[in-house]
Amino acid sequence: MASLMEVLIDVLEKESREYGLLYDLSLKKTPVIVSEDLEELTKITDEEQIIVSRINHLDNQRIEAVDDIANVLNKDVDNLKIVDLIKMLASRPEEQAKLAAVYDKLQENVRNVKRVNEQNRELLQQALELVQFNMNVLQSMNKAPETANYNKGAYNTGDVIGLGSKAFDAKQ
Repeated sequence: MASLMEVLIDVLEKESREYGLLYDLSLKKTPVIVSEDLEELTKITDEEQIIVSRINHLDNQRIEAVDDIANVLNKDVDNLKIVDLIKMLASRPEEQAKLAAVYDKLQENVRNVKRVNEQNRELLQQALELVQFNMNVLQSMNKAPETANYNKGAYNTGDVIGLGSKAFDAKQ
């Protein structure tokens, strides 16, 4: 049982470090989004994908470790949580303290990543709305009101205000 706890603590520590790296990348991403540097954003996103892949691998190891511990303790795997394990380790305060500390650090890192990612999501949403607004403005130039100019036969010439040779053509 002690070695299983050590494996779980080790996996949680590694997972916490990976979330810390992900948090650092998320912080780097915010000014890149603001500056609209798509090349750098692509690089950061690629790095994030590598870290997320490692986190998924560690997550699977964590699930296996908790499953093994649940089998040894004869507990239901689906209902056994790390918080429950921390409580069960009351008789072994050293392991309990290690597990609680690494669990708290992991929780903190996950919350930080979630918070920064939410901010970045909002920034990206605003950037998309701005692009949509600009596209609407450019497209509405073709729908400008007509002038009240008439030819000799008293017919409206249908000239459009603001439409010149510098119109944006999205099809080009």
